[in-house]
Amino acid sequence: MGQKNDAQYRKMTQTPVGRLVLTMAVPTMIAMLVTAVYNMVDTFFVSKLGTSASGAVGILFSMMALIQAVGFTIGMGAGAQISRLLGKKKAEEANEVAASAVISGLVMGGVIAALGVCFTNPIVEMLGATETILPYACEYGRYIFLAAPVMITCFILNNLLRAEGKAKYSMFGIISGGLLNIALDPLFLFVFRMGLGGAAIATAVSQLVGMGFLFLPYLRKKTVLSLHFKNISRSAAVYGRILKFGTPSLFRQGFASVASVLLNRSAALYGDFAVAAMSIVAKVFMVLFSVLIGFGQGYQPVAGYNYGAKEYSRVRDAFWFTLKVATAGMVVFAVAAYFFAPELIAVFLKEDRQVVTIGTQALRMQSVAMPFMALGIVCNMTFQAIGRSVAATFLTSMRQGIFFVPLIWLLPKFFGLIGLQAAQPAADIITFVFCIPYAVVFLKNMKKAQENPQAKA
Repeated sequence: MGQKNDAQYRKMTQTPVGRLVLTMAVPTMIAMLVTAVYNMVDTFFVSKLGTSASGAVGILFSMMALIQAVGFTIGMGAGAQISRLLGKKKAEEANEVAASAVISGLVMGGVIAALGVCFTNPIVEMLGATETILPYACEYGRYIFLAAPVMITCFILNNLLRAEGKAKYSMFGIISGGLLNIALDPLFLFVFRMGLGGAAIATAVSQLVGMGFLFLPYLRKKTVLSLHFKNISRSAAVYGRILKFGTPSLFRQGFASVASVLLNRSAALYGDFAVAAMSIVAKVFMVLFSVLIGFGQGYQPVAGYNYGAKEYSRVRDAFWFTLKVATAGMVVFAVAAYFFAPELIAVFLKEDRQVVTIGTQALRMQSVAMPFMALGIVCNMTFQAIGRSVAATFLTSMRQGIFFVPLIWLLPKFFGLIGLQAAQPAADIITFVFCIPYAVVFLKNMKKAQENPQAKA
């Protein structure tokens, strides 16, 4: 085990930064992209059941974002610690954090499942379901709630594998579940005629299979970390630190859920076609945004590992490399999304011209803001990776919380439907401006720490 730890340490602290970030990021981006694509495919197949069914998936998207928030909070909170602990060569403490994170996810998932199944109707109504969407949303939601423990555990295992530099194993686990979901959707919906509940069951089954693949590297002892019952901590401090360092992820995913609810409720004022249009735009955008998130998540263990090892020059170089590549990528995506917006929206509900018109305008507005989003993601990932949870929490709260919430309330009041479509792009651009001073100060501090290793970074 010691040789395995040393080899991984050398890889993370000596491999050229650009190559290392790409090695870590490419599998993560592929996994995120497959996840986003199967979400979009899910929306495509569900759209064949009608506009209200499509709206129901959009309504439950916010609930799934909340489940993801729990998984990412525990997973990234543990992962951020594990990268730094392994960088400091403290493998036993890293094992304790990993095992404690997994058991926490199973317990939290069980609580969510129990509450969700018991209170499906009031929860779905609270999420913004209209009278016509409500039956579909309840049918879909019950199975999603039941799958919560598995979904949360998948997110945690995914983050643990990435934290120790095993991004390829993480990719295989996520892809296996995603591809299975794509195959099961049409089977359950149109062959077995299981209705919208069939799509939710397909998601639950695929997540269960994906979880099995994510556990395999640990069972086959291919990892540095060990998920053994003896490593589960009985100390409240361990769980407290997981939550502390995972708080930025909680806010990021939690605000994503809140933003989705507010968007659905605002869109509902314009009818089911507006809810469906904004839901489709969210799914299309997530395919593109997932690549940026995946790149950032691939960079995160590189930053955390080298920060723990006090290789501050490598942290600085990794920051710059990730920011430049991510910005360039988002520019390309923005141009493509802007010019092909009508075709992308029409893939889902071609026959509903109102949905296509509203969705096209919303996607084009979002495209204008895309190049500005890279800085916010890189800054947030950086501060979470190095343990600066307060700064990371503030930065991650801006995009879909601090700025989006007042904008989604104010802009539709003054500009109607256009204000609804412009709220998120406006929040993204404002977030970019606020992130600039954080990035400047961080890079200066890393340079000072590099020149004076004895000083606190």
